[in-house]
Amino acid sequence: MLETKRLILRPFLRSDAADVLEYLGKPAVHCFADMKLCSLAEAEREMERRGEQGEYYFAIVLKESGKVIGEIAAYPEERQGDTFSPCWMLNGMYQGKGYAYEAARVFFGYLFERKGARRIYAYAEEDNLPSRRLCERLGMRKEGEFKEFVSFVKNSDGTPLYENTIQYAVLKREWSGDAFIEKRSL
Repeated sequence: MLETKRLILRPFLRSDAADVLEYLGKPAVHCFADMKLCSLAEAEREMERRGEQGEYYFAIVLKESGKVIGEIAAYPEERQGDTFSPCWMLNGMYQGKGYAYEAARVFFGYLFERKGARRIYAYAEEDNLPSRRLCERLGMRKEGEFKEFVSFVKNSDGTPLYENTIQYAVLKREWSGDAFIEKRSL
């Protein structure tokens, strides 16, 4: 379990199903389309599966109410066990309040300090400005831009909708540097 001033990051519980269904009933960005949940029963089964992945997959929970407002996860890469690529998702009703930054900041610290991360990188679709801004606010640098990189959904004619993707990254030595702490502290 990880804590911030307003949040708790913890493994998922079966009782989180209704909260998660709120934002995964209709995922806001295409990259989460394959995670769509269609019923409370399906969400409950998904919570049981996620509960088994607690070391790297966390529910983002409001301390004040206990409501699950999102999730954050990252796993070590097979070939580079010290490299992680996190993904985060927040219920649209809770965006724009600094929760994603607060959760990602403590999660990155967890990966660097407790899980041996040397490098963390993230992908954000070109039109997902909130996610791109979050990467920049976390001190990640833009490393590349991939044109028509990946398709998560189809166009109305059934052809793949390819999206441009931006890659960001931060190294442990950059994360813990004084300049970063001064510029980015909570």
